Amino acid sequence: MKAIRRFTVRPVLPEPLRPLSDLARNLRWSWHTGTRDLFRSVDPERWAAAGSDPVRLLGSVSTERLTELAGDRDFLDRLAAVSDDLHTYMTGDRWYQQRSERLPAAVAYFSPEFGITAALPQYSGGLGILAGDHLKAASDLGAPLIGVGLLYRHGYFRQSLSRDGWQQEHYPVLDPHELPLDQLKEADGTPAQIALALPGDRSLRARIWVAQVGRIPLLLLDSDIEENDLIERGVTDRLYGGGSEHRLLQEMLLGIGGVRAVRTYCRLTGHAAPEVFHTNEGHAGFLGLERMAELRAEGLDFDAALEAVRAGTVFTTHTPVPAGIDRFDRELVARHFGPHAELPDLEVDRILRLGMETYPGGEPNLFNMAVMGLRLAQRANGVSLLHGQVSREMFAGLWPGFDPEEVPITSVTNGVHAPTWVAPEVYRLGARQIGTQRAEEALSVGDSDRWDSVADIADQDIWELRRSLRELLVLEVRERLRASWRQRGAGTAELGWIDGVLDPDVLTIGFARRVPSYKRLTLMLRDRDRLMDLLLHPDRPVQIVVAGKAHPADDGGKRLIQELVRFADDPRVRHRIVFLPDYGMAMAQKLYPGCDIWLNNPLRPLEACGTSGMKSALNGGLNLSVLDGWWDEWFQPDFGWAIPTADGVGTDPDRRDDIEAAALYDLLEQRVTRVFYERGRSGLPDRWIEMVRRTLSLLGPKVLAGRMVREYVERLYTPAAHAHRAMGPDAARELAEWKATVRGAWQGVTVDHVETSVATAMATAELGTTLALRVRVGLGSLRPEDVEVQAVSGRVDEEDRITDATAVALKPVGAPAPGGGWVYEGPLSLDRTGPFGYTVRILPSHRMLASGAELGLVAVPPEDVAEAAGLLMR
Repeated sequence: MKAIRRFTVRPVLPEPLRPLSDLARNLRWSWHTGTRDLFRSVDPERWAAAGSDPVRLLGSVSTERLTELAGDRDFLDRLAAVSDDLHTYMTGDRWYQQRSERLPAAVAYFSPEFGITAALPQYSGGLGILAGDHLKAASDLGAPLIGVGLLYRHGYFRQSLSRDGWQQEHYPVLDPHELPLDQLKEADGTPAQIALALPGDRSLRARIWVAQVGRIPLLLLDSDIEENDLIERGVTDRLYGGGSEHRLLQEMLLGIGGVRAVRTYCRLTGHAAPEVFHTNEGHAGFLGLERMAELRAEGLDFDAALEAVRAGTVFTTHTPVPAGIDRFDRELVARHFGPHAELPDLEVDRILRLGMETYPGGEPNLFNMAVMGLRLAQRANGVSLLHGQVSREMFAGLWPGFDPEEVPITSVTNGVHAPTWVAPEVYRLGARQIGTQRAEEALSVGDSDRWDSVADIADQDIWELRRSLRELLVLEVRERLRASWRQRGAGTAELGWIDGVLDPDVLTIGFARRVPSYKRLTLMLRDRDRLMDLLLHPDRPVQIVVAGKAHPADDGGKRLIQELVRFADDPRVRHRIVFLPDYGMAMAQKLYPGCDIWLNNPLRPLEACGTSGMKSALNGGLNLSVLDGWWDEWFQPDFGWAIPTADGVGTDPDRRDDIEAAALYDLLEQRVTRVFYERGRSGLPDRWIEMVRRTLSLLGPKVLAGRMVREYVERLYTPAAHAHRAMGPDAARELAEWKATVRGAWQGVTVDHVETSVATAMATAELGTTLALRVRVGLGSLRPEDVEVQAVSGRVDEEDRITDATAVALKPVGAPAPGGGWVYEGPLSLDRTGPFGYTVRILPSHRMLASGAELGLVAVPPEDVAEAAGLLMR
């Protein structure tokens, strides 16, 4: 019979065991080995059955066992030590508190998904895992973040396979009361709520759940409450589901509702109000509108409110292709704002202009969430050096007149939270080498001194560690493969072959990620005969473990999975290649450490960063990857291999896949397998072990989320906080009025004449020569303090375009000339050999601008002036 109502009955812990509840409710247990070991000792079998989730464990352990533990002095001593450790972690000074500069009092970090632990399945892929690692690293560093997201009652889907290998989706219902969450409550004990106004006098209400991620509160908004009508209850039903209006409501709830949830949380707990708001992708971009509405209520007009909001906002873009950005029909957006809907004090046409693609090639009727995110943020970044370059090119239309390299989008390369992803066996080896405290600091904060000690670990220890991790993966794969085949309808009698799947002494390759077409799941199948030869080589075989999910609406991705599954089902190779369904954090934590090689073969440059290879590297895995994302930035032959690419503009896609697949096979056949199986005098693969050692010591400190968060704090959060503090109401009005004046007068800004101290016909000059540059400009109604006149110089290409440019400000000389012109002078240094050129330009200038390109305004010499100024070359 089916229950008509469901309750979660929580155990009453004996008084000596009460600290277990606090430990279970703080998700630090998901990355703290000592806490996990303590819970495992409560009941190892139930711990495994609970999926290593302390909340579920405590809900299932028997009263008799709890009574026994309450009288176990050894257990109580361990409990006290772990509880004291958590208290010290939560209250003690960490890296952030030891900084001398005035750092932000708090930062609000918004993301549509967060991958904290498999016990809280609120993620689909890399974006969510990155967001979870960001919060954990911030906690370890003591950075005062507040995370903001949505609580999806179905999370992302669970994946299984049909008998013929087709992806099946399942959406189990999540009960918040069974998750490691607490409701945020008002002082009178009632659940705290926020509400959004919808068209037609409707409303969307949400409760606020709090997940404690170490020192960081993560606020999750839940619309599945009785106060909502049926449609509104379903807004937070599942991650990335539904049609356009459903997604729009999710993103309004995340952005607008998220700001209201932060204000409510700070009011009820006394947490410092955020000075900086960080938007992790465009989904939460509406948060800027809510903050503008707050300032409108305090008396600022639209433009001044916009400047105040921009000063304290950071926007991170994760997509390298326009198709990956959420875009909505402008009429749909317009209907949800204004007098009869949300944010009635903001003019709807002004809201729409923030997101419209008003640039060449843009779609004028679409509202672009990333475009709005960039216009509402004074600071923006991509997630690797290459992705920063791609982003500057992709969004260059927002800054007309500027070369892509000057578009104000920087980059902070992603990192991964080592305590989450490093296998316990790897951690124990490190702790044995340098001590527990130094090992924890190496993984959370990181510096080369701590990681250099890897050089002292014996070859035998490294090789034994790698083999033991491979052996654990083999056991995990067999267990998961058996469960998958049972789901596919196979009987026990059919599955005896699974006991021989994979070999702990065979080179193991891992490939696991989402399955959009650009990640090329099936590139390895391009020449099946060569792949079979690799899998079945008599002396140097390889084995491959593959996992990944296709979006439920992506039939193309599902076909790729089916193609690979059918190959892996072939009795000739099924002991050497497997596909594991339902890829998620729990599987990943076993998969990364057990693989010797991490394979990544996307279409370059479509991988924004790609952090799975980083997690493998932290466990001593070597990368075999296309030079894309982070690998393009940090690849060295010490760390692995680069797959050559054929990404020329004229390459046919099929031909490109053929070329790159052939390069992959060549690397595996001729280099990778030979290094793995070649034995030195000691009987060990000396060259391989040295590559593992150098991966850990040199690459390890770079790929840490702790390094990433430190960069955000120093390069983006702190400047944003300083700008926020400087942007009071008067300053915001001043800046908005100044921008309006400059925009209105810019047509009158001209470069009228350029001359140097040598003859303009001169074609060569000596290196080190300094020329005197004299420029006459027209400023119209603007003043010299409103602009900066620059000489821009550098090497030039065949079309006289300046590359690797250097800009030097020129200074005004004397009073304005008759007719209103101004003369500027300054030196021009010929500081490099080869083709060299210069130009002059005028940019707006104000003390509160973060970049001279911020307004997208620039004046350059007209063609006749440029020709008269000449080009200097040697």
